[in-house]
Amino acid sequence: MRTRHVFSVPDLATAQGVLAAARAAGLDNGNLSLIARADIELGSIDDEFKDVATDFMPAALRGAAIGGGAGLLTGLAALAFPSLGVTLAGVVLLTVGGAAIGTWISSLVGSTVEDPVRRKFEGEIAAGRILLVIDAEDPQLPAAEAAILAAGATTLPYETATALT
Repeated sequence: MRTRHVFSVPDLATAQGVLAAARAAGLDNGNLSLIARADIELGSIDDEFKDVATDFMPAALRGAAIGGGAGLLTGLAALAFPSLGVTLAGVVLLTVGGAAIGTWISSLVGSTVEDPVRRKFEGEIAAGRILLVIDAEDPQLPAAEAAILAAGATTLPYETATALT
């Protein structure tokens, strides 16, 4: 499972040095991304390093769980009243339908919400600092973090599992 860590650097030159250090420590470009203010991103950062993630996947999963739960409860409640004629197959259909509708609605909303890193470190980004986000397997992290810190980055308080990203 991958773990996400976030670091801050003061400028683009330092960000490039930190990227080189991370690559030298065994991370590839798929493990690295940069987040910055729009004017810095548009003019200075290569597209392959831009992090444009949204809250789509977590929102879709929450919607599936909540919608499926609501559909299941509705189906079970309907099953309690024999006069409604709902069978176990009807309960399953209500559960699946609820999950589908919940996923659809939540993913639409989630696709418009910025990812948690941008939300949490909005002040850092607004101040013109560049964030380096690494998603790496646990065996890679210690060496990569040491190299990144030695290259001039500052650790920010963020660590989360990223199995779905």
